[in-house]
Amino acid sequence: MFDESVHQARLERLLARHRDAVLAEPVRGRPTLLRRDQLLVADPDLPAAEGLVRRWLDSREPGPGVTRLRLRAPARVDVCELAARLGEEHGLAVAPNHLVHGQPMWWTGPAGPPRPAAPVPPPVAVPGRRPVTVAVLDTGMSPHPWYAATEWYAAQREEVTEVLDADLDYELDAQAGHGTFIAGVLLRHAPGVRVRAKRVIGGDGVGDELGVLRALSWLASWGRADVINLSFGCHTHDDRPSPVVERAIAGLGRRTVVVACAGNHASDRPFWPAALERVIAVAAVDGEERAWFSDYGRWVDACAPGVGVASCFVRFDGPRPRVRGIDPDDFAGYATWSGTSFAAPAVAGTIAGLAAADGLPIEVAARRVLDPARRRTLPDLGVLVT
Repeated sequence: MFDESVHQARLERLLARHRDAVLAEPVRGRPTLLRRDQLLVADPDLPAAEGLVRRWLDSREPGPGVTRLRLRAPARVDVCELAARLGEEHGLAVAPNHLVHGQPMWWTGPAGPPRPAAPVPPPVAVPGRRPVTVAVLDTGMSPHPWYAATEWYAAQREEVTEVLDADLDYELDAQAGHGTFIAGVLLRHAPGVRVRAKRVIGGDGVGDELGVLRALSWLASWGRADVINLSFGCHTHDDRPSPVVERAIAGLGRRTVVVACAGNHASDRPFWPAALERVIAVAAVDGEERAWFSDYGRWVDACAPGVGVASCFVRFDGPRPRVRGIDPDDFAGYATWSGTSFAAPAVAGTIAGLAAADGLPIEVAARRVLDPARRRTLPDLGVLVT
């Protein structure tokens, strides 16, 4: 199922599009992608970190909760080694700026592109016992009949509408529609919830940890998200969590449940932020078996259907010709797609829907959904949520 030439071509396209990105492989066979010459530092540790890297420092970019330090390129600093040393020897929350990727597709192989689908019946909202808000940090959300008339979407429409063809090649970008699709999966499981979107990855499915950290800081200050869905992630240079991301998620508090996809590498290598103890990691199943592409392992908490998932989607007609009477890139607002990206919102929606229907605190709803006494569990895939 894996084609090395396709893998290499995707990687080359990604590096060409993101010219400040670099492939790092401190441990052979465990690669990651980083923003070149960048360090992320948690605000409390900034004075100490800045003093220790001053000889290489080019500029600093402060932001809520985290500062990006840019190092001088001619210095040729190994940011992975430097971050590890600052953490181990000085106890500082410092990390390279890892790239994050949406998870129907990643440069080690696709779970598949979206496919046009017939209309899916709209979710029907029923009154709940309390309001619940789910934050979707992703590619944004485009208008769709399922939610376009709601107050919660109207309040954010202009700032979150997806960019469908950023490179102007007349084709739908590889992961454009990702956020819209995820919102639809959420609403199918929890029709009455409010969705709050924030754009952190582009239509090519790529972002970085700095963008994620800024979005988490924004959510913490906004203070009204019961659940956060993160259908993206990365491998880190040392297979340990970014201490900066870990601190930011911990800072959200127990009254916010974070759900993240486990990744599409058919591997047990930890995928972050899903593998954080504070986060519910969701794998994908096909029926009651692990989907061929899904990650797995002790760090996975739950699994949900992730193959041929149907949801709302964007409207876009690309240039490809019809094949046997079917237009493969004419999307009329609905699609099917595969990936752990779409298993995660099924779990997030199940938790949110239970909290809304029964008036439960969100952490209580999450414990009930993940209770192995109530649901079947699968080895290395956690609790099965359908």
